[in-house]
Amino acid sequence: MNVLFCLTPKEKVAYIYDDYTIRQALEKMQTYRYNSIPILDRKGAYVGTLSEGDLLWYIKDHQLNFEMTESTSVTKVPRNKDNVSVPIYTNMEDIVDVATKQNFVPVLDDFGAFIGIITRKDIFNYMVKQMNNGKPTLTQERDKTASV
Repeated sequence: MNVLFCLTPKEKVAYIYDDYTIRQALEKMQTYRYNSIPILDRKGAYVGTLSEGDLLWYIKDHQLNFEMTESTSVTKVPRNKDNVSVPIYTNMEDIVDVATKQNFVPVLDDFGAFIGIITRKDIFNYMVKQMNNGKPTLTQERDKTASV
């Protein structure tokens, strides 16, 4: 199955731009309760992933106070690792290994533009559904009923 069937589209994903300040990144991560967040450039290309750990180590190492975070760009923060991205035509079976090492998998279109993410939860739900011969789990049924 193609990743598009489990994709959370860009419009529903919180992300930051590479010209944001550390404070803007912290505020967005706090608002959405993310421990890592995709970074995009202003053209929509995926740049990388910024984590809470990346921010905390940078703030500690540079002894930044809150005011300093308002003028320091996220591009100055070294990232421990960027989430591996996949192209739009990738099959779900092909990203299972990737998802074991990161919370979400960024999905890119044919031009390298960020179009959304596949969460680890989406992948697990897909795998369980496959093991149940296409039948949804009780949790999925409950979620479906609750949203109607």
